[in-house]
Amino acid sequence: MNQPEIQYCPSTLKPGFATYSPLARQALFGSRTKNISHILPFGPPGKDPGLTRTYNEKRKTISISGVQEKYSLLQVKNNLELTAANGTHILKPIPNERLERIGDMPANEHVTMQIAQQVFGIKTAACAMIFFDDGSPAYITRRFDYKQDGSKYQVEDFATLMGKSPEREGDDFKYNASYLEIALLINRYVPAAIVEMIRFFQLVVFNYLFANGDAHLKNFSLMESEQGDYLLAHAYDLLCTALHIDDSQLALSGGLYEGDTEEQPYLKFGTYTRQSFILFAEKIGIRTSLAAKILDSFMNAVHPAKEMIGRSFLSEGAKEKYIAIVDDRQRRLMLD
Repeated sequence: MNQPEIQYCPSTLKPGFATYSPLARQALFGSRTKNISHILPFGPPGKDPGLTRTYNEKRKTISISGVQEKYSLLQVKNNLELTAANGTHILKPIPNERLERIGDMPANEHVTMQIAQQVFGIKTAACAMIFFDDGSPAYITRRFDYKQDGSKYQVEDFATLMGKSPEREGDDFKYNASYLEIALLINRYVPAAIVEMIRFFQLVVFNYLFANGDAHLKNFSLMESEQGDYLLAHAYDLLCTALHIDDSQLALSGGLYEGDTEEQPYLKFGTYTRQSFILFAEKIGIRTSLAAKILDSFMNAVHPAKEMIGRSFLSEGAKEKYIAIVDDRQRRLMLD
């Protein structure tokens, strides 16, 4: 595989860059002048025999659902190196699984994260596309839980906060809840709960609009702030899972809240609609007028989001499928 021709910044997707733009370098590496390449000086797992043991030692498993692997990278001056501990970045290569369009998974996560941040104003982990020395793509994200002095902010995901584990509930433990249950914990642990609740509502709507069927309990977290209280952590692991698997509308088995599919909006259309999310907003303490305003703004942002998909590193077939998926979800969210 040859190195791809770069016409857009591999992080921000802004045109006119053959590598990371200064803005991307600042977000990813902490300085606009960091000369870190978008090409790694080593090959992907399984392709570089000399690194096989190193990869195995540093491998961790993540979802959808448990098929992706991630590796820890350490930023050392102008280089990124595989490391076993205290990594500054996380690397996700193409998973070694038989899923539809599996080669597009890094680009899928990258463009979905960029859309969330740039188009919808959702606070996300800094991320980019990066390429192995053979040209194969990977996704890279900068860890957001490190302080300036190298110590870590405390981060707790909602599976942990709910006391859920595979030992107690089996392999599906992180899906056994509703989004309302997450909201109740935000109210319990976050002092400025309404501000974070609006962020949470936006993220739930975003995941539905962009068909992220893997937005489970471990993909939402609370993070310690500089003042020592807790806020909703940056969004992470956002991708359109419907590109790869025939997925459910929502990740959590409890849906938005218990009984949501028995409400009139769902019964009328057989799917989650605008009114489904209005009712959800009311249950988590967000005014109907504000929820409607957020939903309207999301509908208006679909066009620039689709333009960003067109500039992404997805294959042409994946771009077409992704846009069709978003069109379908937008149609559902306009049902009233």
